[in-house]
Amino acid sequence: MAHTRTKTTITRATALLAACAALGGASLAAPLAGPASASTPRTASTPPALDWTTCAGTGLDPRQRCATLDVPMDYDDPNGKKITIAVSRIPAERPEARRGALLLIAGGPGGSSLGDPSGKGRKLPQRVRDTHDLIGFEPRGLARSTPVSCGLGHADLAVTALRPWPAPDGSVTGNMATARRISQACARNGGDLIRSISTANNARDIDRIRAALGERKISAWAVSYGTYVGAVYSRLFPQRTDRIVLDSNDDPDHTRVGRGWLAAHERGVEDTFPAFAAWASAPGNPDRLARTAAEVRPLFLRLAARLDRAPIPWPGANPEELNGDVLRQTMLSAMADPDRFPGLARLILAAEQGTVPPAPPSPPDAALQNTIAVGTATLCNDVAWPTSTAAYREGVARSRAAHPLTAGMPRNAMPCAAWPTVPKEPPVRITDRGPSNILLVQNERDPNTPLSGALKMREALGRRATMVTVDSTGHDAYLANGNACGDRTVSRYLATGERPEEDIRCS
Repeated sequence: MAHTRTKTTITRATALLAACAALGGASLAAPLAGPASASTPRTASTPPALDWTTCAGTGLDPRQRCATLDVPMDYDDPNGKKITIAVSRIPAERPEARRGALLLIAGGPGGSSLGDPSGKGRKLPQRVRDTHDLIGFEPRGLARSTPVSCGLGHADLAVTALRPWPAPDGSVTGNMATARRISQACARNGGDLIRSISTANNARDIDRIRAALGERKISAWAVSYGTYVGAVYSRLFPQRTDRIVLDSNDDPDHTRVGRGWLAAHERGVEDTFPAFAAWASAPGNPDRLARTAAEVRPLFLRLAARLDRAPIPWPGANPEELNGDVLRQTMLSAMADPDRFPGLARLILAAEQGTVPPAPPSPPDAALQNTIAVGTATLCNDVAWPTSTAAYREGVARSRAAHPLTAGMPRNAMPCAAWPTVPKEPPVRITDRGPSNILLVQNERDPNTPLSGALKMREALGRRATMVTVDSTGHDAYLANGNACGDRTVSRYLATGERPEEDIRCS
């Protein structure tokens, strides 16, 4: 694969990301307040060294070891109540060549990298594994750290309940009721811990991990939501960063954060669906849907509308029916990885005949309770969301008209629309202040973190970063859905520190 150099115009603009925007001039529900600015690291005293023991679980590299670290629940009260963060490590394979630690930062919010040293870490080139300890961790609130739960009912654990698809007629009344029910359960059952979960505190926890590892600086490979965590860490602790890779980037617009991330799905699906349509119309494809790519989109929209009117029972699924929104959510999820295209096509073919395949497997409810609580708390505690039903109604109507594939969901009301508390501190504004040691890598067609948002991250970081844009489809670029040129460029930076002098595009 070859790459071509492209000049990127860098301006210092406000940029950030989130999910479920209200259009039409809606304002934030309340002013952000807190005793300390998010630009203040607020570290506590140096933590003790980690006590490495055998990791729980199966399928792990036998070299991976685990430990726990106590951190303040509230960094404004560093000597107050503590919570636990679980950490994992595989040491550098050539101790004599060791450079430092490479932290693996998962997506989400609600994702964990605790098993990643044994998982995706194995994909890293040998020269990176030789020189870096691979470090994973379980963010605050997740199960192997101090866990949190909202205690939701089974129906509210469905993706289509948490990712707020409006009613077939565009109404958001039911979504607002769901938002109130979920947010009240989180407030009732999550306690002080759920109020402490935020991206800024995740970054502070990372710096406690760095200190406990005995590292003066730390490198990172961050993916998806993890790119925002990595950017926030690089903003709060710039002099403690070594080589930072941000892979599949969120828009860092500090006025929206999670609202902007959700809103970005409408653009991301539009960017990515043509690749699915081309695949689904290719001659010789056993799961072919149409003779031409142009026929796939109207076919999908007709089927979704039919399922809105007449869902098909789907025993074992949640909800136990294939309705239009379940089809749309399946489509959105499939766009993240071309390997999922066949599953989506088979579901479409079955539904056209009035049948369904076996219900897809789902994690246990207890695991969903935990990850949903952490993810929801992060989105709602990072920035205040509009609370007006009318604002979401207007945003959904505009989105449905412009982007029928996503049917208004990206502009709808998540539980944050009824979150009972305001953020404790302003969200972190990503800027170009700090060392120039960040490399962004981004697929051109990404449904979850589209290129348009990644360009906002690139703009916000300015001189601190360069960017590799990859002519590929799917969510996650490096060593996943990218290409050899992009992988080679990122690997070289992690291994040697050699970074492109200017932005490049890998074809």
